[in-house]
Amino acid sequence: MIYENRQVPEGINVSHEHPLKEFFALLAGLIVIIVTVVLVLAMLANYLAPLIPFSMEQKLLSQMDAKWQQEKVSGVDLQRQQYLQTLGAELASAMDMPDDIQLNIHYSKGKTVNAYATLGGNIVLYHGMLRKLPHENAVAMVLAHEIAHVKLRHPIVAAGRGITVMLALASMTGLGDNGMIAGLINQIGITSTLGFSRRQESDADADALLALQKHYGHVAGAEMLFEVLQEQATVKSPDFLNTHPGSAQRIQRIKDFSSAHPGDGKVTALPQYLRFEK
Repeated sequence: MIYENRQVPEGINVSHEHPLKEFFALLAGLIVIIVTVVLVLAMLANYLAPLIPFSMEQKLLSQMDAKWQQEKVSGVDLQRQQYLQTLGAELASAMDMPDDIQLNIHYSKGKTVNAYATLGGNIVLYHGMLRKLPHENAVAMVLAHEIAHVKLRHPIVAAGRGITVMLALASMTGLGDNGMIAGLINQIGITSTLGFSRRQESDADADALLALQKHYGHVAGAEMLFEVLQEQATVKSPDFLNTHPGSAQRIQRIKDFSSAHPGDGKVTALPQYLRFEK
């Protein structure tokens, strides 16, 4: 047997592909992995988070420094809050709420046109939203929608999903929140979960309409909420980037529901302390 020491050909360990092509191929693979992991974690959070006891959710909220908990309220503000709490309780009674869930509805003097449900059964309705709504039925749609979020445990699902996804992205990238690439990767993770939020909004709308139908015998006036939101929208973005279904789509659903469940269509006036100059 003869051994020979052959010369190694030049360039045998050098790729013939352009380095940028390899970089983008690796980046694309990383993006696919991140999106897949985020979706899996989000689905697991959707399943596991509602199993957390409501009492634990209340404890989580007690550790938060919420601005609406620090607002100073006047006598008329307390009247408004009590009205909202009473109306919310009436709507909740039509929604088959679990016995362990307690609702706390807060009136905030903030000017933003918004309302939201957060942990521990807390719902915040802003002055900016209330002053845009012409009658009780529209206010009831806001409250019933947010109560439905609480009933369906959406706040704890969102919190669980957010924390899970944030930690997963930080662990996978090792980049934290600094740098342009870290921001891009985190944005990819955020965008991939928006569809879950749109489904939650649609589910809350459906529960809210059923509650209004039971409470008033019709859903007339509910569409005013989304007409207000439609007026507030200054820029229309693609649906896949929105956390909420389009207002026009939601108004049409209300009209379809109303056609299927006709009633007298009478709306209830708001008390004087909830009527504002437009």
